[in-house]
Amino acid sequence: MIKKNLKQLIFTSIIILIPIVAGLFIWNKLPDEIPIHFNSEGIADGFGGKGIAVFGMPLFMLAVHWVCIFVTALDPKSKNITEKSIHLVLWITPAISIFVSGIIYSFALGYELNINIIFPIFFGLFFIVIGNYLPKCKQNYSIGIKIPWTLESEENWNYTHRLAGKTWVFCGFLIIALSFLKNVWIFMAITIIMVLIPVVGSYLFHKKENKK
Repeated sequence: MIKKNLKQLIFTSIIILIPIVAGLFIWNKLPDEIPIHFNSEGIADGFGGKGIAVFGMPLFMLAVHWVCIFVTALDPKSKNITEKSIHLVLWITPAISIFVSGIIYSFALGYELNINIIFPIFFGLFFIVIGNYLPKCKQNYSIGIKIPWTLESEENWNYTHRLAGKTWVFCGFLIIALSFLKNVWIFMAITIIMVLIPVVGSYLFHKKENKK
């Protein structure tokens, strides 16, 4: 898998590191302490030095990127992982790296952004994209909803991922629609529901299968 997608892996790795180049260009404009964490009200409550913001975050994301790729490549059922799913894995981390670093640099340069609107919109779109991919995922150990019932039954896996796909797309749009409320707890509640519905649905399907 890695050899087949090596060019794209290198390209996405470069994209992850773009914030380092951007950070070096604005290095002298950045304050010594940069906000890197925000509370539920969207107020910065955690700070780090320039080095952490410019180098630490992108390098951490790069490490996560490669770990995800290796885990996917070593999956015993890697043959079941479609090209579209691999592309999704390859592009998730670059998107998050650019987004997070962009937010950090904007705050560091004095731009006032409403985190409680921006984050829900970003992750709402993120959930919509993943929701469209989930029904297409075949049974594997790396990508998808990996719980005992889905891993032991292909029918359960397919049912669960169809349910999850519809749920995630709907909830993604709902999160975006409610982002104007600027309430992180609504975002958290919907995210929890997104997880619970497929898991509960999968368990009920499992119980139904066992009765047959």
